[in-house]
Amino acid sequence: MSYFYDTYAIPEYMSGRKRYRPYFEEDYGFLNVLNHTEICYSLLKEQAKRRRMKGYSASSRFLCEFDGMDIKEAMKLRLNLQSRGLNVSYSDALGYQFSMKFKVKFLTGDFIFKELENVKHVR
Repeated sequence: MSYFYDTYAIPEYMSGRKRYRPYFEEDYGFLNVLNHTEICYSLLKEQAKRRRMKGYSASSRFLCEFDGMDIKEAMKLRLNLQSRGLNVSYSDALGYQFSMKFKVKFLTGDFIFKELENVKHVR
């Protein structure tokens, strides 16, 4: 099975959370450049250089690009979710939109997405 990896999912997997292992080791997934940017920033805040390099390499192999139409659709989705009281970031809206576009589950542990369609919520 394929997934779109939310920014939440990759650090959870890298930190050894067993619940995330099958989604990375048995299944396949991807993320966009904005999610990758968030992960890189998070890793740079870590103390151990070895972990930073491992995390950067691990997340960069899942990258996919987006275009202006993807941005437009993601911002429509963000507005829709905000009208429902869900404060979703730009990168999360883009990721969730990608999951819908590519018909894959959005893998996250973020409670904002827990009750939405097309989401695999792992906590």
